[in-house]
Amino acid sequence: MTIERNTLRFSAAHFATFGGDCEPLHGHNYDVFVELEGGLTDDAWVFDFVTLKRIVAGLCDQLDHRFLLPVDNPHLRVREDEKAYEIAFADRRYVVPKADVAALPIDNSTAERLAEWLCGRLASELRARNASNLESITIAVEEAPGQAGWYTARLDRGE
Repeated sequence: MTIERNTLRFSAAHFATFGGDCEPLHGHNYDVFVELEGGLTDDAWVFDFVTLKRIVAGLCDQLDHRFLLPVDNPHLRVREDEKAYEIAFADRRYVVPKADVAALPIDNSTAERLAEWLCGRLASELRARNASNLESITIAVEEAPGQAGWYTARLDRGE
């Protein structure tokens, strides 16, 4: 089963590091795609569409209108105090109020890592709902039309 776009989106600012460099601060209107694979339940569905959309929309809300901070990025120097994050790369420095930051336990704010983070969070939510029939979750995060990062997680049935 799949769900995509419509309410499954978020707008966020970020920069990614690569090859010893760092992109300028910029933003995207991200779209999220979700695919669940698994056996049918006794009611002949993989998972309830409405519930899945609510869960994923809630995850997107956590990122919406935030600066996406990859706190595990080895190229960034990150300091946190009571009110703000200070982020530095080489001679560039940003100070961002905590309320405007989604501090993520990832090493880079690429579409691929965002898809992986969302996939892990969704897997936790589905386990909490005893969705033991599920075999895999695939998430895509599209940062521009036709430009997306994908991540698939295999799930242990009965988990």
